[in-house]
Amino acid sequence: MIENMKEDILEKYLRAGEILSKVRGEAKDKIKIGVSLLEIAEFVEKRSIELGADGSAFPCNISRNDEAAHATPKAADETVFGEDIVKLDIGVHVDGYIADSAITVDLTGKHRDLVKASEDALYAAIDSVKSGVTTAEVGAVIEDTIIGHGFKPIINLTGHGVARYIAHTHPSIPNRRIDHGYTLQTGEVIAIEPFATDGIGKIADGSWSEIFSVIGKKPVRLPAARELLKEIEPYRMLPFAKRWLKTEKLDFALMQLAKAGIITSYPVLKEVSGGLVSQAEHTLVVTEDGCKVTTL
Repeated sequence: MIENMKEDILEKYLRAGEILSKVRGEAKDKIKIGVSLLEIAEFVEKRSIELGADGSAFPCNISRNDEAAHATPKAADETVFGEDIVKLDIGVHVDGYIADSAITVDLTGKHRDLVKASEDALYAAIDSVKSGVTTAEVGAVIEDTIIGHGFKPIINLTGHGVARYIAHTHPSIPNRRIDHGYTLQTGEVIAIEPFATDGIGKIADGSWSEIFSVIGKKPVRLPAARELLKEIEPYRMLPFAKRWLKTEKLDFALMQLAKAGIITSYPVLKEVSGGLVSQAEHTLVVTEDGCKVTTL
């Protein structure tokens, strides 16, 4: 048992990671030119439950080319893969205990070095983690590895802590050097996710959102808003996809809940110079002398 974590909780984190690892491998084999993005997303989300997960920790992210994160298909989306750099980011949970992992699939056959930059940065960062190491030290390892491959880290994206029913929490794990970092402690669960790019190394919000989450509780009067609030209640604080929802007058209801400060949206994140982006991510538990990766 890892110190500072109850054995039953550790088992749930490990089980979530085991499920995610299998789904990730199966989904990777299905990502091919001409295949529907929606088909892959729905496979990931359904297959996770078939294997014993209690649900998705967030909608399956399928971000392509200059998109770094937060892209997920729309309902009835007919988009298919072309010669794309595909980031597949998956989250599953068992009783709220989350596994989060991402890979990059190069359908162009031309950008293996970019894919390797984020992968090598991830494993170098994992090798650096143990109790007492700071997030600043981890960030420096990530930046040095990516730059060593001839690319840039995306400086305004970070890894993150993971908690029960909370996919992103303290601490942030930078993908670059910072002056002062948080000191990691035994038993903490974190997700490290380097992003490498051939662009300038920054992202900004894109023009569309298909992912939302609850951020507050307030009474609402409009029937459509009340209906939607009831529908999204099972997701607690976990992000959900618009395509999962059945509420009538959905766009209006989403707008009302957002206006009331009850939900927030997550716009697709794009590299500001149009650069291609790769991503690699694992979830891990910090130990006294290293870490236990749950999503291998």
